[in-house]
Amino acid sequence: MIKLEKHLTPKLPKPVRLSDYVAGIFETITTKKGMKKAIEKGLVKVNGDVSFTGRYISGGEVIELYKKEETDRAPIVKMKLEVLYEDDYIAIVNKPAGIVVSGNKKHTLVNALPYNLKKSNQKDVLPRPQPAHRLDFPTSGVLLVGKTANTLTALNDLFRDREIKKVYQTITQGKMKNLEGKLETTIKGKAAISHYKVLQEIPSPKFDQLNLVELSPETGRRHQLRIHMSELGTPILGDKTYGIEGKVMQGKGLYLHALSLSFDHPITKEKIEASTPLPAKFEKLMENTIKDKKKVVSGEEE
Repeated sequence: MIKLEKHLTPKLPKPVRLSDYVAGIFETITTKKGMKKAIEKGLVKVNGDVSFTGRYISGGEVIELYKKEETDRAPIVKMKLEVLYEDDYIAIVNKPAGIVVSGNKKHTLVNALPYNLKKSNQKDVLPRPQPAHRLDFPTSGVLLVGKTANTLTALNDLFRDREIKKVYQTITQGKMKNLEGKLETTIKGKAAISHYKVLQEIPSPKFDQLNLVELSPETGRRHQLRIHMSELGTPILGDKTYGIEGKVMQGKGLYLHALSLSFDHPITKEKIEASTPLPAKFEKLMENTIKDKKKVVSGEEE
């Protein structure tokens, strides 16, 4: 085991149970629940001996916190990622479309993170950085990563409390009834809330109409944005799961991009904003659609 921190107990007015006393005395694990788990795992020693939650502390004891030596045996994939932001606690990367975030396969974004990011110098550094949320395999864009155990927990809390603003852009097919709105539904029994705003409408000979749409999800249910756009009757272009049968564009992938993230840094408290431009295929599609429209209008094509 590796010793992380040491604490000398001052004289106490009366004896206190170890599990009650240790909350907040260490920087590595700050919560009572976290420290209780560490005690139960044998990671806390009192005066050199592995201790238990019911031991009483009266003063003068040396309490030490340890961690198990971890061997990171997962492969490292030498795939270059665009790093949008990085410090000793978090990182934000631009996830390419067509790569899974994590899983049992070798070629995952998680396995590429050690190749692209600097190792944290913090005591609770993770064996390798971990994403704080997910993007689907075909979705591109900004992905927030935690580099330490406490930071990852704090980021999860920010997502849970809806304190991280996420903005996506997508291309949908079909005429949208309203140019902006709010969707409140349930997905697998859980509340799902998304806001949408149409930025551009382009008539399309092939798809009737294409729309460049900005999406802002309040919640983070699996496939939420894809499901919500499909429920409006205007699915995301290239969506093989929720698209309209016979009208799914093949070979270009899903036209959904995580454009930006903004939040208060859980450790430094500074305002963090990160964004990445739309992939080239978005602009190319819109340009080609406009050209095709002009050709049809001028009679160059039937």
